[in-house]
Parts: sequence; structure tokens; C-alpha cells
Amino acid sequence: MRAPSVPQPEPARQNAPRRRTVLAGAAVVAASAAAVLPAAGPAAAARRPRRTQPHRWRTAAIGGTGFVTGILFHPAVRGLAYARTDIGGAYRWDAAAARWKPLTDHLGWDDWNLLGVEALAVDPAHPDRLYLALGTYAQSWAGPGAVLRSEDRGATWTRTDLTVRLGANEDGRGAGERLLVDPRDSETLWLGTRHDGLLRSTDRGATWAADTAFPATVRAGGQGVTLLVAAGRTVYAGWGDGGTALYRTDGSGGWEAVPGQPSADAASSKVPIRAAYDRHTRALYVSYADGPGPNNQSDGSVHRLDTVTGTWTDVTPVAPGSGDAFGYGGVAVDAARPGTVVVSTNNRWGPVDTLFRSTDGGAHWTSLKDSAVLDASETPYLKWGGETPKFGWWIQAVAVDPYDSRHIVFGTGATIYGTRDLVRWAPEIRGLEESAVRQLIAPPSGARLLSGLGDIGVMYHDSLTASPSRGMASNPVFGTATGLALATLKPSYVVRTGWPSGSTSAGAFSRDGGASWRPFATQPEIAASAPGPVAVSADGAVLLWSFIHWDGTKYPAHRSTDGGATWAEVTTFPKGGTPVADPLDPARFYVYDTDTGTVFRSTDRGATFTRAATGLPSGDVQFRIAAAPGRSGDLWLSAKDGGLLRSTDGGRTFTAVAGCQASHALGFGKAAPAKGRAGYPAVFQTGRVSATHDGVAVLRSDDAGRTWVRINDDSHQWGWTGEVITGDPRVHGRVYLGTNGRGIQYADPE
Repeated sequence: MRAPSVPQPEPARQNAPRRRTVLAGAAVVAASAAAVLPAAGPAAAARRPRRTQPHRWRTAAIGGTGFVTGILFHPAVRGLAYARTDIGGAYRWDAAAARWKPLTDHLGWDDWNLLGVEALAVDPAHPDRLYLALGTYAQSWAGPGAVLRSEDRGATWTRTDLTVRLGANEDGRGAGERLLVDPRDSETLWLGTRHDGLLRSTDRGATWAADTAFPATVRAGGQGVTLLVAAGRTVYAGWGDGGTALYRTDGSGGWEAVPGQPSADAASSKVPIRAAYDRHTRALYVSYADGPGPNNQSDGSVHRLDTVTGTWTDVTPVAPGSGDAFGYGGVAVDAARPGTVVVSTNNRWGPVDTLFRSTDGGAHWTSLKDSAVLDASETPYLKWGGETPKFGWWIQAVAVDPYDSRHIVFGTGATIYGTRDLVRWAPEIRGLEESAVRQLIAPPSGARLLSGLGDIGVMYHDSLTASPSRGMASNPVFGTATGLALATLKPSYVVRTGWPSGSTSAGAFSRDGGASWRPFATQPEIAASAPGPVAVSADGAVLLWSFIHWDGTKYPAHRSTDGGATWAEVTTFPKGGTPVADPLDPARFYVYDTDTGTVFRSTDRGATFTRAATGLPSGDVQFRIAAAPGRSGDLWLSAKDGGLLRSTDGGRTFTAVAGCQASHALGFGKAAPAKGRAGYPAVFQTGRVSATHDGVAVLRSDDAGRTWVRINDDSHQWGWTGEVITGDPRVHGRVYLGTNGRGIQYADPE
């Protein structure tokens, strides 16, 4: 999954804590002061939040929705497995509950870049040990990565910060694993990086240094080490930047190119993606593609190395060709059955990707997709608005249960499919939620929640504990949702906008609260290539649609007074702005021009806009305004480190909310019970109020921002949470929080 929103770099505050400690050193890694997470040490205890209210946090059920990049069964413990994702952290399988348990929700705001898991590793000799290599982006604007190590299967962690960057959400994220416990010594770990070569630790990940004996030449912007695998007592390393593609340890502390390995001419694909070792036959299977994936692969192969004789054999199930271009991805062996191996195709958009299984070392193969019976009833969105689900795409993670030969699982761009009989397949995804959330609406009636998501459009949540029964909103189907709005005086009327999928329609409306949809009869010409946010007047009579391309180019907004039958350009609306409708007055709209720090307002149903407040914080597209429900002209402006401001005169003037040093996302819920009067709506935000908590936290105010209480805790932080938050108009204290890779979190006071 590609994150729909990447946190923007913020100006440094004087005396502000750094995002993480970065220790000096050239392309080497030093240990940070050891800290077991999430337990707090004495210094942290002294900074405990001064005002907190315990909440029970849960994750709204959808089922996956993002790219599962790695799955690993522990070879020595029945039922113990782990999964990693590109932007949503790591998970452990709870066999008794038949669901995944998140392991990295404790990572907080400053560690947003660590929610992507580049690699994971287990120690076959020590079943309770688990290692994670974290770092979502390897670009210069992202912070360095980190290694987490656990002695209790991920219940608690000790952390070492790196000086190198990792790329769990970049090309090649489905390759691996890039982290390995040395088969000869549990104290030694290997970590393959993209731009900094091979790293080695001799103290179980506490400190790291570059392995200068590794012969490959680092290339800036390359893939670097793509995989590490143990074959007996030998370690093999895949290299993705040209030249020799596979190395191995040579027994004297060095490395050598593996003799006889497939050449560029013979394999026509030189990036090793995955590898698996059959200890019974002493065969190493390696999958190759002509690119790291998961996209842009058109050729690939599978090869078997007899590690005793050194003989290589091409065992490719089906050779890609004209009209059927693809690469190979995952590869796994059956620990209980010698010669049994499973491989996956990847980026095969024509016939659709499959798994091939062989029971004779690759001499003959069977496509498991051809006989598969798919049951996606637990997660209906996998039908993608159609009649049946696909077998999969972006398949680069495959695993065979070492204690059940017929239990095979594989990750896709949206879920984990599993089988127990090689025929019937169903998602094994409970508890693993990876959606990147863009919009949330808690209606006053009907659905419990409406959500706009990255990659999978809009969902109607009739339950929070089961995947939406209607699946993805269809007619039309969207990829990433860009807008979602409800007419506050006519809440059955809802509109949505987003990137078209399977059609050119980028906007739709519903007259039954989002249960069913129809596309707008027409749309502006720019809509399909630059769909942006949308607003609907309180009475549902007027639509305002803003347009912004994925590259940031802004276009004029358009207005419709007939439900989308016709559209007219609004020349006085600031290009690319996010329109906000007044909750009570159908004639009023507002928009915040983040380029100039100006609020514009309309009192003629969005036909024209005039300047109101000026001189406000500017220069960040993530600054936004929200209108308090049940009131006219009551606006709140979240300006990130510019703080929180409020207007009670329809945007003419704004006053800073005292004591709030930062505000990122803000929303409203049902007012606290009050005797004889209607209280002010509960205000929720992700922000920083030093009187309540030292860092960015999830906060609630029941007195219009005068005081705040922290409602999350150190175990529930989920990295970056600056996109969207809302309360529930029916239940005081309930909050819905959008994350960037951990789905929709919701909570009630305990």
C-alpha cells in the first residue's frame, strides 16, 4: 500500500525533542540507550500525563486492506507466526483466538517512519526471540531506521536506533527477508540495507557495524541487499543492483559469489526476490524478477541450487512471455515433505497471479489458483465491487506451515489468504488492519460510521466488529477516496469523491445515508484526473467540488445546484482548497487558503467567496478548518505547530485557543451530559497541550477547549495520526481515529 498522506516535515521548535536520537558515524549503527518499550523508565515516569482518562481502544474491522509484505512461521513452535506490512507495523498470530495481534502500536508520533517493517526474523533456537527492522522510507527527508528486539514474542521491546534508512514502503518491499539470525551463532544477526550495504551485529542487535567484507558495490537509490537466507550453516545474500546477484559466506569470515548462478542472459531477470531452503534435500530455491516489484515486473524465473554439488537447475513453472508478462515473487518449502515447494507469480494482471506447488523439487508444478474455491464472505470488500474476488495480486509473501503441510498462506496487496486443504481458500486476516484513513463521518442515524480510505474507497460500517457487509462502495468503485460529506440537516444525503477504478466516474451521491450510491450525472472535465475534496450544503441542495492533482497542481473548484447534473466554475474559490459547509445555514460555505493564510467565506450558497480573516498560519496543505455541529459560524482551525485557533463569527476573526501548542486533526462528538442545558460538543483532536501531556496525543475537551484530557496511552499511539478524527454524535466520549496504516481506531471511556 502506498500511504495516501505522508507527514510533512515541520519546522524545528526551539528546545523541541528530536524525532529520535541519531548517533554519529558513517554508515554504521550504534546502540541507543537501551529502553524496554512500552514500559517507561524513571525519566519517562516523571513526565507522565497530568490529565488522562483510561479508554478501551479497539480497531474497526475491515480486514487487511493493505500490502502484506512478509509472513513467517516459527520453525520450532506450532501455531506461532508473524506478519509484516509496508506501513502498518508487525503482527503475531494468536492461534487460540485465530487472529493477528499488533506488536508495534506503541510507536508514537515522532516515530511515524518506523511503522513500516522492512524485515523480520526469528531465532529457531530461541522461540521467544523476535527481531524487527523498521523504517518506512529511505529518502533523505525521512528519519533513520531502528531495530526492535524482543524476548517475549513482541510483548515488550528493546530498541536500537540506526544511522541508516530503510524502505518498507518503497519498491522491493516484498523481497526478503533482509534480516537474519546467523545459523551458527544466535548472538550474530545480519541486516541487509538498500543504500548502505550489509550490516552485522554480534550482540543480538544491540549494536551494528558495516560488514566490510561484503563485496557488492553500494549504489545510491538502489535496492541493495534484497534477501538473506540460511542454508545449513551458510548464509546467502541476494543483491539487487546489478552484477553478481547472489553471494554466500565462505567459511573464513568472508563472502563469495555463488558459482554457476543464473546469468543475466540465462535468467533474463537479475533481481533475487525470495529464497527458501529445503533441509531434507539440501536444495535452495530462489525466485527472480526483472525488477524488485511489486509493480513493473515483466519477466522472472525460479532456480534450484543443490548446495552439496553446486548444480543449478531452472525449475521455472511457466515462463513469462508476450501477452503474459510477470515476475516471480514468494517461495516457501514444506518442512515436513522433502521436495515440496510453493512459489508465486507477481504482477500478472492478465491471467491473474497464482501459486504453483511442486512435490518433486520443481520438476512438475500445479497451479493452485486453477482449483481454488475462494470464500471472501468475511471480508466482502475483496470483491472490489464485482461478483467474485481475485485469487491475489502483489503476491511476494508465501509461507507453508511447518506443522501442517496443507496449511499455506500468502499475502496480497489487500489481505492474507489461507487454505487447509489446498482447495478452499479464505482470508486469514482477523485483527490485521492496515488501511490508511482519509475521511470519517459518524452519522446521527443509520450507519455507525462512514469512512473514506486510501486504495479501497468508501465503506459503510453497519458494525464496528465485522467487515462492512456491503463491501466497498460501488457504482462507482474508487481507489483512494478524496472527499466524503454529509448534509447535516438532511443526513440521508451523502456525497463522495475519489480516484476512479474501472470507470471515469470520480463522484457519487447517496440518498440512504451511504448504503447505496449513484454516480453524478456529469462531472467537470478535470474530475477523473484530479479528484479533490467535496462539500454539500446543510440542506443537500448545493455541491462544491475542489480539484487537485496527485502532483499538487490545483484547479478551479466547481459548483452544482442540481445534484451533479450540471457544474459551473467558482472563480472566487481558492484553487485546491477544502470546502466546508456550515452545519446550520445552507447559504454558508468556508474554505481555508493554506497558501496565503486566508479564510474565504460564502453567504450565497457557494456562488461567490470573499476574504474574511487574513494573516493566519500558511504554507502547509495539512492546515484545515472544521465547523462545530449544531452551530453556525463556529470554526476551528488546526495549524499543526501553529496551534489551534477558533472563530465564532463565521471566519471573520480567529483567536488562539490558550494552552494548545499544536493541533493536527480535529473533530466533534456528542456533548457531555449537562443539567438543564445543551452543552458544547465534545472536541477531539490529535495535538499537543503541555498542561495535559508533553507530546502529541489524542485529546478531548468537554468545555470548548479550555481544558483537555489525554484519552490514548503509551501502548496505543499508531505513529502518525494527523489526518482525521471525529467523535460520535450518539455516544458521548466515543472517538474514531484515522491512522496511516493501522486502520480505524475507536475507543470508549472505561
